[in-house]
Amino acid sequence: MAATLPQDIKLHTKSRTLELIYSDQESFELSAEYLRVHSPSAEVRGHGIGQGVLQTGKQLVGIKGLEPAGNYALKIIFDDGHDSGLYTWDYLYDLCHKQATYWNKYLEALAAAGETRHGNMIAKG
Repeated sequence: MAATLPQDIKLHTKSRTLELIYSDQESFELSAEYLRVHSPSAEVRGHGIGQGVLQTGKQLVGIKGLEPAGNYALKIIFDDGHDSGLYTWDYLYDLCHKQATYWNKYLEALAAAGETRHGNMIAKG
């Protein structure tokens, strides 16, 4: 299966979103936070199954830049210094189509770990 390439990509810095336009009927806006916490980098995913690192405190992260990585991926440069993940076109398309599912799983993992999107520990007591 060929990679699903967007027809256009727009970085909205004020709203901290990345818009991926696939057709007149299909476009998606992904928040910088969503993209950051789902980075395909080893720093986030780990080096093996079950070794992923839960990302916390990324609610206000922004995107500083975008760079193509060959014809197969997009490198997203975040303003927190993270820039090591290569988002393949297929992975970005998957993030678009499963956004609600992935976001809910992330929020559940944060809650289970006693963490928040702000990075402050939830008071346990």
